[in-house]
Amino acid sequence: MTSPAPRQYYIQGVTRQGRQFRPSDWAERLAGAMASFRPGGSGGFARIGAHLGFSPYCVPRVVDGVKCVMIDEALREIEPMAWDFVVDFARDNDLPVVEISPSGESPKSAQGG
Repeated sequence: MTSPAPRQYYIQGVTRQGRQFRPSDWAERLAGAMASFRPGGSGGFARIGAHLGFSPYCVPRVVDGVKCVMIDEALREIEPMAWDFVVDFARDNDLPVVEISPSGESPKSAQGG
């Protein structure tokens, strides 16, 4: 029996009240804080140039003109405290978290997390 693929979510950079979240580089900052969480563990920094990229589990994106951070549920398995940090960041800043549809289209309207 195989496990289902981890789900992916977007943290949207517009508060539930419709205000753009600030600072303007919030997505890059959040993703940068999670950069060390990579497949194969924290040994990612041993690779040349690894410090220059984001973790595949937490990546800044622009979706429909809105700055977002894509988070992969696999982060929860790798480091539950990192997952909690990202989800709590969204909750504390009143940012919507929406599940990405399996087809990779724009986020669903349903609340995730």
